[in-house]
Amino acid sequence: MEKMKTLLMSICLLLVSAVSFAQVEEASGNVTDNSGEPVIGATVTVVGGQGNAGTVTDIDGNFTVQVQSGSKLSISFMGYKTQVVKAAKGLRIVLEEDAKLLNEVVVTGYTTQRKADLTGAISVVSVDEIAKQNENNPIKALQGRVPGMNITADGSPSGTATVRIRGIGTLNNNDPLYIVDGVPTKSGMHELNGNDIESIQVLKDAASASIYGSRAANGVIIITTKKGKEGKVKVDFDGSISVSTYAHKMDVLNAKEFGQVMWRAYMNDGMDPNTNGLGYSYDWSYNEQGNPVLNGISMKKYLDDAGTTPAADTDWFDETTRTGVVQQYNVSVSKGSDKGSSFFSLGYYKNLGIIKHSDFNRFSARMNTEYKLLKNNCLTVGEHFTVNRTSEVAAPGGFLQNVLQFNPSLPIYTEDGNYAGPVGGYPDRNNPVAVLERNKDNRYTYWRMFGDAYVNLNLFKGFNIRSTFGLDYSQKQQRFFTYPITEGNVANDKNAVEAKQEHWTKWMWNAVATYNKEIGQHRFDLMAGMELNRQDDIYFSGYKEGFAVLNPDYMWPDAGTTGAQAYGGGSGYSLVSFFGKANYNYADKYMASFTIRRDGSSRFGKNNRYATFPSVSAGWRINQENFLKKASWIDDLKIRASWGQTGNQEIDNLARYTIFVSNYGVSENGGQSYGTSYDIAGTNGGSTLPSGFKRNQIGNDDIKWETTTQTDLGLDFAFFGNTLYGNFDWYFKKTKDILVYMPGIAVMGEGSSQWINAGEMENRGFEFNIGYRNKTNFGLKYDITANISSYRNEITALPTTVAANGTFGGNGVKSVVGHPMGAQVGYVCDGIFKSQEEIDNHATQEGAGLGRMRWRDLDHDGKITELDQTWIYDPVPDFTYGFNIYLEYKNFDFTAFFQGVQGVDIISDLKRETDIWAGLNIGFLNKGHRLLNAWCVDNPSSNIPAVTLSDNNNEKRVSTYWVENGSYLKLRTIQLGYNLPQNIVSKLSMQRLRMYVSAQNLFTIKSSSFTGVDPENPNYGYPIPLNITFGLNVTF
Repeated sequence: MEKMKTLLMSICLLLVSAVSFAQVEEASGNVTDNSGEPVIGATVTVVGGQGNAGTVTDIDGNFTVQVQSGSKLSISFMGYKTQVVKAAKGLRIVLEEDAKLLNEVVVTGYTTQRKADLTGAISVVSVDEIAKQNENNPIKALQGRVPGMNITADGSPSGTATVRIRGIGTLNNNDPLYIVDGVPTKSGMHELNGNDIESIQVLKDAASASIYGSRAANGVIIITTKKGKEGKVKVDFDGSISVSTYAHKMDVLNAKEFGQVMWRAYMNDGMDPNTNGLGYSYDWSYNEQGNPVLNGISMKKYLDDAGTTPAADTDWFDETTRTGVVQQYNVSVSKGSDKGSSFFSLGYYKNLGIIKHSDFNRFSARMNTEYKLLKNNCLTVGEHFTVNRTSEVAAPGGFLQNVLQFNPSLPIYTEDGNYAGPVGGYPDRNNPVAVLERNKDNRYTYWRMFGDAYVNLNLFKGFNIRSTFGLDYSQKQQRFFTYPITEGNVANDKNAVEAKQEHWTKWMWNAVATYNKEIGQHRFDLMAGMELNRQDDIYFSGYKEGFAVLNPDYMWPDAGTTGAQAYGGGSGYSLVSFFGKANYNYADKYMASFTIRRDGSSRFGKNNRYATFPSVSAGWRINQENFLKKASWIDDLKIRASWGQTGNQEIDNLARYTIFVSNYGVSENGGQSYGTSYDIAGTNGGSTLPSGFKRNQIGNDDIKWETTTQTDLGLDFAFFGNTLYGNFDWYFKKTKDILVYMPGIAVMGEGSSQWINAGEMENRGFEFNIGYRNKTNFGLKYDITANISSYRNEITALPTTVAANGTFGGNGVKSVVGHPMGAQVGYVCDGIFKSQEEIDNHATQEGAGLGRMRWRDLDHDGKITELDQTWIYDPVPDFTYGFNIYLEYKNFDFTAFFQGVQGVDIISDLKRETDIWAGLNIGFLNKGHRLLNAWCVDNPSSNIPAVTLSDNNNEKRVSTYWVENGSYLKLRTIQLGYNLPQNIVSKLSMQRLRMYVSAQNLFTIKSSSFTGVDPENPNYGYPIPLNITFGLNVTF
């Protein structure tokens, strides 16, 4: 017992000693930034401490905290790298800025701003990530990366794209405004060399975009190009080569299959198939059930009586396509110092498209310089200037539809080596191979000079005045050749050329003053400015026929002998603007921003030429409050709210004028007058004058700006040492006074069309972006990001005279008001009739029969009429999304980017070609493979309508049969890169050498109910190819 007491006393003594050893101590110190300024409100946390062990720095950056002996402290502050130090008294801690995180500076409109201070909805895009897609158009590479931004494009070599930010906001031009190095433009970005881009910001809400006022209703995309950085001369080279193939291919009938389906059409209609007139001969009989059976098919050796057009089995897709090749090379030289910087680049891009004779190429040169002058570098001068030359031969309009329709039984060439064409009973269509050959000379050449020069004067600390002059000049030249055609039954002996030029001159000048001031924890940023914009467009053309030599070098209008025509025109507009902005920040905790802009446009009449566009926004960084200061796992938690108005002036430059034109019957090539109903001189003499004027449009001095009012609520967050980060936005947009071009009313006479303000539209939606980045113990770095967005669109008001017309999908039956822009009215297809009983029990339907589509009797009146239509098509997806996976291990890096759309309707014009034999009432055009499974007495379970020679049921009408689920998920880009080890690179006198291989559009997951080729490009757009790319990046 005594031994037990002794042992217990010993244990107690040890515990008391341990507690005495782990005594509480006081740690203290001072926290500053790199410039020696105190960091106020930095979080000081005891590592491993219980509860809320920790404190925050005071107004002088000092702190005191109670710790256990031997503890460590974690010091963190938004926008700075977190430091962990051993606890002690009198610590001196200097926090380093972390520009990659919240202290990043972004361009927000005439000025820059810390990303941490933003109170609007702005997406900052990683240029490194979009460069991995090897897109000609850098904007096209944003698809799926910016929530709330929808980009549609086909696979044409030029890479043109349609961009919509937060949905469709107007009935007119919905394109966003682009700002390139401070110069505004509405032109596409496929002429811009993406390798020259330093940063891209997308301004989505009104508070961010309203500084651009009248042109910002559809969002703003700010592009900043590269500048020289301080240090030695740096030379970068990037080169890549890609091969392109069909990712998806139309599945059409071959010659034998065409004959099988045609035989079935004749049988279904009770006609003799051997009267087809296409050279097909059939051996057929009846089985025991009395159903026809095809025993064999044969073809005439020659399809024409002259014996020059042999029967064939031509795959017109294979004959008109090829393996494409894309080459891209860029080199840049840059240098910088404390006195200035320079950046010079050259770029070359060439894309030989997968459709033969289609191509796009671009030469680009850029020079960006900036120099600091006078004492204390108070004067800065600089410029950004680029010259681009692009050239393209586009695929002919409607080409892929012609490829699908052209009969596979026809050959490419006749026996004598000429292009073959339709003969006998074959329908008139042009030989697709010949079409491409004739189109290859229809090349356009486009020059664009774009840039600005600026002077920045820093009069005293915090105060700057900057004046900028920008120019955007473009010139387009093109010749359209018409060559004689002799292809079977298709013949035209006309030869002609049209030479065309267009010029666009846009210039701007602005003067902007900014003042930044800090008073204690208060920070003020003030800005005021004015801007002038002018744009002039002119075009002219000459046309001539009758050339003695059919050669592009010879075929200029002067060499033609007949048919001379000339026409031209031009217009322009001016914009004058005054604007201001004030930002306020208190202790990096409370933020507010106020913006106002007043614009005046010559596009509007004297009564409403000017308009004012205000906005206000606020932010609250909750994690800077005392009740969250000790939650060290929260790095950033900011609530944002904004309200603002933006405008739209995207109407014709002459919209406010009453216009008289000299021709009301336009010839094939334009410019020809066929007479007039008006005699301005008053001496008609009782007959129509050979030339004169007629009214084409009624003027309106009361038209005014469209105004979009937008409310946005947002949340930015970063947790766990900035490893988990993201943001969320909800918005509501309402556009009023939408500019509508009212059709003429008969009682007002000819030419009574007029621009008015009459429409209203709403958009509401959300955007969510989230990412996680970290590093494993064995050295694998990873960054995984994902985004999703959704919106609803609704037209809430339109004049009754236009609300139900075909332009807005109403088919003259229903008003589009209450429905989204682009919605469509049509019939509901209730399957097909599979028995006589079904026909007898159905409403009266003209054209009803076995295997025919059955229309739903929506008004229950016992007959199918145009009143049995309803809204069947909604072009707005349920949501769009994208996610990116980035991995880095030692010298290897890997990227996989996926992009998708869910719950979107498409109207498949392609399905009309594949599922109806006589849908166009033109016999014997080729069709899709699906018709081999069409309904017939031997295939009664099929839901594909029976083939027939005559569309008596009008099955080509707009109906739910053609509306399909266009949802998809695409592996947009996958890339594997390898950086050569630094010890090897150094021996080669290089700083960096990276090699990579990548693939674009490698696979697509689509809805099982989708019958087409590619839901992203569902009809006859240029096919989106699968690309395999090999590339090299070198830095010297």
